[in-house]
Amino acid sequence: MVLDHEEDIEVVGEAGTGVEAIEAARAHWPDVILMDIRMPEMDGLEATRRILTEADRPVRVIILTTFDPDEYVYEALRAGASAFVLKDIPRAELVSAVRTVADGGALLSPSITRRLIGRFTRQLATDTTASARLELLTDREREVLTAIGRGANNAEISEQLFIGTATVKSHINSLFTKLGLRDRAQAVVFAYESGLVEPGEQDIGY
Repeated sequence: MVLDHEEDIEVVGEAGTGVEAIEAARAHWPDVILMDIRMPEMDGLEATRRILTEADRPVRVIILTTFDPDEYVYEALRAGASAFVLKDIPRAELVSAVRTVADGGALLSPSITRRLIGRFTRQLATDTTASARLELLTDREREVLTAIGRGANNAEISEQLFIGTATVKSHINSLFTKLGLRDRAQAVVFAYESGLVEPGEQDIGY
């Protein structure tokens, strides 16, 4: 109902289970999917993974979660989800989130992201394959990726590294291409899994 009231948003389908979500995605291949983590038959994590694996066009997934992020959200980000929002998000912010993700952005609440990633990466060993891929980056690109992993936005990266925002965007696009990352959400996960950023390190700008 909230989204249907927006002139620039069309709701093309609804689903009550993970299996139905996959079927609806196949039928419509929408620009954005709002995916609940906990659903009957198949959880949102597996549904997200299957949808993004099968999609033959760009499909963005926003994960809906409770106030206390659970471990499935981290796995959903690893599977390629572009954002996660709380279930009690205000209506205007939900609409904004859909538009942001539809435009290719990744919506990550910095405070929730740091709590989430920090909590669950403590349980993981550094991925040596991911660590080796860091060698593909220039020193500056590594600095930019580190800042992204710590929750900094483009303006904060620009201020910290004393470079223009256009240059920041250029570095981000380059490191995304080199590492095969879809968006900022995957960059945050990669920064932790590769060991470039470790839980508990000083956050930037917050």
